[in-house]
Amino acid sequence: MASWIRLHALIVFLFGWSLSAMAQARDTKYIVGSDINGVTRELAVDRYPALYTGDFGDCLGGQSLFNITKFDAAYYADNLTIVFHLDGTSSIEHENLMMRISVDAYGSNRFDMIFDPCKLNIWSLCPLINSVPVTGWAAIAVGPQQVGGIPPIAFEIPDLEGSMTVQIFANSSESEIGCFQAVMRNGHTFSHPKVIAPVLGVFTLVAIIASFATAAYGVSITHMRMHFAHSLSVLAVVENFQAIFFSGALSLNWPSVCVAWWSNFAWSAGMIHSHDLIQSINSFSSVTGNASQVGNASSAVINTGGGLVFQIYGRSMIEETKETAENILKRNDFNSSDPYDYTWSGSPMKPGMPAPGTWPGFAGTLSPLGIPASDAFLFGLIWLMVGVGCVASAISALKLSLEGLARMKLIKEDCLAVFRRHWIRYLVSALLRTLIMALFMITTLSTFQLASGGSTGMTAIAAVVFALILIGLVFFVARACRARTRHGRFEVKPDQVVLYHEKSSRLIPSIVVAWASTLNDQELEVTTILTIPISRIRHVNDDLNRETIHQDQDYVKAFGWFSARYRLTRWWFLAYYVLYLVVRAAFIGGGVNHPVAQVFGLLGLDILSFGAILTLNPFEGTRNTVFAVWMLGTCKVLTTGLSIAFLPAFNLDRMITTAIGVVIVVVQGLLVVGLMILVVLGAISSWMSLARNREDFAPECLETVRVRYFEKVELKAQEAYRPSSPPKSDKGKGRDEEESPQPSYEPSFSVMSFRREPKIEDEDEDEDSVHELEPTLPAGALDGPAGRALNRASRTNSVSSRYSVSSLPRAARIHRASWSSKDFAQYAAGLERPDSALTQRASSPYGVAGFSVDRASTPVRPQSSCHSLRTPTGTLPSNPFGTPSREILARYAEERRFTSPQPPIPDFEE
Repeated sequence: MASWIRLHALIVFLFGWSLSAMAQARDTKYIVGSDINGVTRELAVDRYPALYTGDFGDCLGGQSLFNITKFDAAYYADNLTIVFHLDGTSSIEHENLMMRISVDAYGSNRFDMIFDPCKLNIWSLCPLINSVPVTGWAAIAVGPQQVGGIPPIAFEIPDLEGSMTVQIFANSSESEIGCFQAVMRNGHTFSHPKVIAPVLGVFTLVAIIASFATAAYGVSITHMRMHFAHSLSVLAVVENFQAIFFSGALSLNWPSVCVAWWSNFAWSAGMIHSHDLIQSINSFSSVTGNASQVGNASSAVINTGGGLVFQIYGRSMIEETKETAENILKRNDFNSSDPYDYTWSGSPMKPGMPAPGTWPGFAGTLSPLGIPASDAFLFGLIWLMVGVGCVASAISALKLSLEGLARMKLIKEDCLAVFRRHWIRYLVSALLRTLIMALFMITTLSTFQLASGGSTGMTAIAAVVFALILIGLVFFVARACRARTRHGRFEVKPDQVVLYHEKSSRLIPSIVVAWASTLNDQELEVTTILTIPISRIRHVNDDLNRETIHQDQDYVKAFGWFSARYRLTRWWFLAYYVLYLVVRAAFIGGGVNHPVAQVFGLLGLDILSFGAILTLNPFEGTRNTVFAVWMLGTCKVLTTGLSIAFLPAFNLDRMITTAIGVVIVVVQGLLVVGLMILVVLGAISSWMSLARNREDFAPECLETVRVRYFEKVELKAQEAYRPSSPPKSDKGKGRDEEESPQPSYEPSFSVMSFRREPKIEDEDEDEDSVHELEPTLPAGALDGPAGRALNRASRTNSVSSRYSVSSLPRAARIHRASWSSKDFAQYAAGLERPDSALTQRASSPYGVAGFSVDRASTPVRPQSSCHSLRTPTGTLPSNPFGTPSREILARYAEERRFTSPQPPIPDFEE
C-alpha cells in the first residue's frame, strides 16, 4: 500500500511539473521582425541580441554629472533594432537634454545617432530634474544604411573589440554633462576561466603527483633520482602557464582576443578573484571609488563638447533630427519587474580599471578579472602564501596518514619508507621548489609595483618581498653549488662550440650543438656546419675517484631539489635558470614605462636564452627536453616577436592586430595541448617506474615498452644513451658494411676445462630469486620496522629479471648447494692463478648487479661466468647497477661462441 501511495505522489508531482513547464512555454512572448535581407520571422522577446554591452564606465574620467547604476544597450540584427536602458540620478535641478549613441568597433565608428529623449517618451529625461530618478528605456528602429558599417564578421568573431557610448548634452549651456561607455559583446569568447582553469589545474595536479611519487617510491636514493629525472617537471608546467599570462604584462595596446585568452591562466599567477579580498586591498593601495555606480553628480560642467556641440545644436542638424525622430518606436515606461525583457546586463566598472572597450598594458589584461593593477602585487603575494601553506600541509598530512595507516596494518610497514624517514627533507625541498616556481611571478609583480608607483606602504612591501625572495633563493642556490664544488678548482680553457648535422630519422636532418673537446674525447667524426671559438669554464675535482653527483647519496638527499632533473654535466643548470627568470621578470615588470625598450629587450633575451638552453641541453628526461627547451622556448620567442606589432608607434589597423592576436592564441593553444599530452605520457611512465618491482604489469601490451624505457633510463643516467638509428634498406647495404669495418674483440679468458654438473632440476618451485633492479640500501640506512621490512626479498619484473644471461632454461637450475673438500681445493687452486676468471671476479670492485661484495664472508660456490659483470672482452659494462640490453647480450653470446672451445653436448637423459 505504501508503494502505491509513493507512486501516486510521484505521478502527481510529474504532472504538476509538466503543467508548470507548459505554462512557462505559453508565457513566452513573440514579435515579428525583418532582418537586413528582408527575411521576416517570429522572434522571442527574451532572445539574446547579436551585439550587447557588458561592463560600463564613465568616459569623462569620473566627471559626469550623473550617478549611473545601470547602462545596457544592444543591437538586434534580426529586426534592425537598437535598445538601450539607463538608470541613475543627477544633481542638476532642471535641464533639457540631447543625446548621442555611437558604436565603435576595431578602431572605426560603425554607428552614430543623435536624438531628443523627449521623442522617445523617456520622461525622466524630458526635462532632467534632480528629484526624479533617471529611468530611461528606448527601442530605436534603424535602417540598413545606418548599420551598414557593422561587418557580418562582428557577430561571429570571438571577443568583439568594440564599445557603445552614450553622450548627454545640456541645451542651456550646449555642453557635455555625461558620457558613459560600455564594452560590446557578441556571445563568443576565448575566456572560459571557470572551465579551462579547473581542467588545467587537474593536469597540473597529475604532474605534481606523478613527480612526487617517483621521488618518494623506492629504497635506493640514486635509483629514485634516476626515475624522478624522467617525470615531467612541475616547474616547467607552472612556468608555461605563467609565461602565457604575463605575456599581457607588456605595455602594449592588446587586442581583446589575447586578453580573453590569458584570463584562463590568471590562476597560475595568483590572480584569483575575490571580492572581499579586493575590497580589503583597495583601502591599503589607495584605490577609491564607488563600485556600485559610475559618474560624479556633484561635479561642475567641465566639457563644452567642441565641434560635436555644433553638430548637435547647429541648424544643419535640425532637419536631420526631425527625420530621425520619425523612425523612433515609442514604448511605454520600462517595467523592471518583467523577467522576459532580457537577462544580459553589465555592471559598473570597479575603481582602478581602464575604460571599457580598451585593454592597455597589464591593467587591460587584469580588467576581465576585476583586479586593479595597483592591487596585483599584494593579490599575488597573498595567494602565494596560501599556496606555500597548502604544500606544507599536504606533505605533513601525507606523513601522518602513512604512519597511521602503517600502525593500523592497512599498508605495509615499508611503504614509502624513505619518504617517511626523511620527510623533513622532502618538505624543505618541496617548499624551495614552490618558491622557485613562484619566483618569476612574484618578481614580475614586485618590479611592476616599484616601477608604476602607488601607495607608499605597497611600494615598501614590494621592495622588501623582492629583496627577501631574491636573496633567499640566491643563498640556497649558491649553497647547493658550493657543496659540490668546494673540493676542487675552476679552470678556464679555450674551446669551440660545434654545430653539426645528425640524421635523427631517414628524412629529417637535425642540427646538434656540442663542444669540440667532447667530440675529441669521444673520438666522434661529424659533418661540421659552424664552429664558434669560446672559453669554457670547467671544474676539476681534487679527488678523481669521487662519485658522480647523481651517485652521491648525501648530496642527492640534501640538494636533490637543485640537481636531480639534470644531466651529470649540467647539474648546475638551475642556477642559470633562476638568473634568467629574474632578468626576464625585470624586463616585463620594470620596463612598464618604456614599452619599446621593454619589448625589444625581452625579445633579445628570449632569443639568447633559447639558444643557450638549446646548446646546454640540460634535462636528462626526453619529455622535459621537448617541452621545456623546444616548445616553451619557441613559444616565448614567437609571442614576444609578434607582440612588437602592438607598439603604439606602428599604429596598425585594429583588424590586423586582431589577426596577429589570433595567431598568438593559436601558438599558445598548441603549446597547452602539447603540455597536456606530455602530462598524460609522463603519468604513464611514472606508473611504469612505480611498478618496476612487480612481475606482472597491466596492460601487457606495454610490457615491451616498459623494458625499453628502463634501459633508456639507465643509459641516460650515465649519458650513454644514443637514439637508435632507423633500419637501413638493402640498397647500399654492402657498401656500408665495407665502409664500416667491424670492431675486433679479443677474448679476456679461455675455458681450460669442462665439468658436467651431477644433475639438472626440472622444477621451478625452489628456484633462486632474481636480482633486484634497484641496489639495496647501505647498512644502517633504515631503522625500525620499516627498515626491517625492507630486508624481505622481493621479486622484480624489471630488465634484470626479464632477460637472463644464462643459456639454460629457468627450470634447469643447479640444485646442489652443499660443499665438499674437493670443491674447496678447486676454489683455492683457482685463486692461485692470477689470470683466471675466478680471480678477476673475486678482485672486481663491483658486486653482482650493483650489490656489494663482502670478502670476509664464507666463499660461495663458483658459478658460471654469466653472473660476472665482466664482459668476454675483459671490460666492465657501462652501468654496473643495471642489466645489459638485449643487443649487448646477443653480442656477448656471439663472442663466447667464437672465442670459447665448444664442449661436447651432455646427455641429460637418465
